[in-house]
Amino acid sequence: PPAGRMRPADATERAALHERFAALCAVRSVSGEERRIADLVTAELRDLGLTVTEDDSAVESGAGAGNLLTRIPAAAPDAPWVLLCAHLDTVPHDGDVVPVHEDGAWTSDGSTILGADNKATVAVLLQAARRLVREPGPVGVELLLTTCEEVALAGSQAFDPSVLRSRVGYVYDHATPVGEVVVASPTYFRIEATFLGAAAHAGIRPEAGRSAIRAAARAIATIPHGRLDPETTANVGHVRGGPEGATNVVPDRCTFVAEARSLDPERAERVVAEIVDLVHDAANDPDDPVDVDVHVARLFAGYRQRPDDPAVAIAAGALRARGFTPSFVATGGGSDANALMQRGGPPVVNLAGGTERNHELGERVSDTALEAMLDVTYALLEVAADRLPAGP
Repeated sequence: PPAGRMRPADATERAALHERFAALCAVRSVSGEERRIADLVTAELRDLGLTVTEDDSAVESGAGAGNLLTRIPAAAPDAPWVLLCAHLDTVPHDGDVVPVHEDGAWTSDGSTILGADNKATVAVLLQAARRLVREPGPVGVELLLTTCEEVALAGSQAFDPSVLRSRVGYVYDHATPVGEVVVASPTYFRIEATFLGAAAHAGIRPEAGRSAIRAAARAIATIPHGRLDPETTANVGHVRGGPEGATNVVPDRCTFVAEARSLDPERAERVVAEIVDLVHDAANDPDDPVDVDVHVARLFAGYRQRPDDPAVAIAAGALRARGFTPSFVATGGGSDANALMQRGGPPVVNLAGGTERNHELGERVSDTALEAMLDVTYALLEVAADRLPAGP
């Protein structure tokens, strides 16, 4: 191709992509345990002659490593920059991931997740980096690899986007068919309620006790749950209370953690307010009162984008260039795009990566989807070069 233009991946690149993906999946990188994969990725990028910086976000985010950032210059010195982002961590799982390739797709051996969320994207971006070092592209690329994304975007929430040069950015972190472009993502709140009762022997003096677990159960039974409307959901995800394994103690402490999220930020706030009120009502039951402490945190803000926004239009153009029909969708999930834009970064678009059943034992990504996202990456850079003004 002409200097600075991008050709589709050849057979050698596709084979290397699959090999790299399988190797990444086999590396355990549960949120908070990213040190090993961060070191492996850093070593690979430095072997290409790139400078990799690791920020000091690990303490703040709870990750096992900081966020990684490297830059790959374009063929022309005055070319614009584009951010490509993926996260290194996975949701928790027991045992080691054993990638299995059969029937034109990657899965695990069935005992764990695969980790294609988000290692399919990590593999794609590392493969693209290898090409771009050898054959500089039409735009400069900032490659950001974040940590603890699966823990309410903790890594990217701790990243300082003011260091970025990019005008637009892309994450591939939506587990749906290639072609979907996320243009709306929710505002997300976390609610933690701790009920404080009075302990007593459950068989001898139960009348002297005040059960924190019963109070928490009253609250959980009344607060909104599931899909509340087309744009809003709520969920109780974790409960803990009482001495472990004991049945002979009226429990004096119980905590549950819940969430509320909505594409309408005001609706999310109203649901949170309703949950807090119902928690206090449950604690103040006149027949069995307990104390309660409630903590609410907005962990990330939602966003809406239009199909004609420049960053979205570039993504749509890249998808069309590779034979996909763009579909603009809203999601109930968050991604690093939420955190980066909330903290003042450039417009960031979340693209479907073609993975399936993320966070499940049946997680899967087809050969076609994996290879398509590498070609979409190359197309993104070419379309961005055509549509973005020159200069940093």
